[in-house]
Amino acid sequence: MHFDTLALHATHQSDPTTGAVVPPIHLSTAFARNEANELPAGYIYTRPNNPTREALEKALATLEGGAVGMSFGSGQAATMTLFQALRPGDHVLLSTDAYYGTPALLEQVFHPWGLTYTRVDMTDLDAVLASIHENTRVIWCETPSNPMLTITDLLTVSRIAHDAGAICVCDNTWATPVLQRPLELNCDVVMHSATKYLSGHSDVLGGALIFKHNNEFTQRVRQLQSLSGAVPSPFDCWLISRGIKTLGIRVRAQTATAKVVAEFLNGHPAVETVHYPGLPNHPDHILIQQQMNEPGAMLSVQVKGGAEEALHFIGKLKLFTRATSLGGVESLIEHRASVEGPNSNTPQNLLRISIGLEHAEDLIADLAQALR
Repeated sequence: MHFDTLALHATHQSDPTTGAVVPPIHLSTAFARNEANELPAGYIYTRPNNPTREALEKALATLEGGAVGMSFGSGQAATMTLFQALRPGDHVLLSTDAYYGTPALLEQVFHPWGLTYTRVDMTDLDAVLASIHENTRVIWCETPSNPMLTITDLLTVSRIAHDAGAICVCDNTWATPVLQRPLELNCDVVMHSATKYLSGHSDVLGGALIFKHNNEFTQRVRQLQSLSGAVPSPFDCWLISRGIKTLGIRVRAQTATAKVVAEFLNGHPAVETVHYPGLPNHPDHILIQQQMNEPGAMLSVQVKGGAEEALHFIGKLKLFTRATSLGGVESLIEHRASVEGPNSNTPQNLLRISIGLEHAEDLIADLAQALR
């Protein structure tokens, strides 16, 4: 099936009791046993399993083409649970250009616990190969990356991981399964911050892991999900499922607008650099065409000057909301280095832009008046 049909039907389960087209939200935390002390539907308590969460997890697996889907209370909770499934003394290889919360988890939580990690430029395949240790268990990719939109060759990096006896995990939050299917590129696990494009309306927090195989490692993560309780509420699961129904049409519309906006900014005299996978001058333009259907709706722009000029520019915008998130129906912009803090490696003149569903001409007019 085409993606739009798949997304709609993966999240559509009519209620067998009432015939309701929209499935109910199962808010109950406890489930009754019958006279024989059996659990008729297999549900015992909402922390280990819940009908609404189970429906979402099945849909997530379907969308990414995986065997098992798991949902979490946030993208960070999903990331943390996967790292918890490793053992003290294991080694993680992580991109230098990754969402700042991922290395923060490794450094502040898991390094004291005994997990080691190395950060490497994932676009330099020789450096990736040279950074493999005997105890490397995970290579963590993020493509396109946040916020520099660098691209990782998933086929090659996953091969490097497998040759080393490790698994390859891809943060697919920015691309979504609409634009990129990492499991089809031999990755083992896909991570999503479901807060972003999957839910799509900036009103719910969530995370997800989708596993290519239902193996021992997958079951260990499932066990940790249940024991830790880092799971979304049934209502959160229902909201994410509702967002998935329109995921394809939203992402394609946002991408079409992002292309036009990126082209406008790329030729503007007040702009130093535009980082966007859809521009012909992107250093990984050929690789992008090989592993992505479209370049997506995220871009970063470096204005001429420094932090002062960047902040002055976004202060004059009227249609873009100055906020920290992405993937919603409204266009957002933020000074990324301010968000990441004093240890940020992000250029001080860089602004991260999430394109929403406004008309392209209106967004460009707003950018033009702010850049004047």
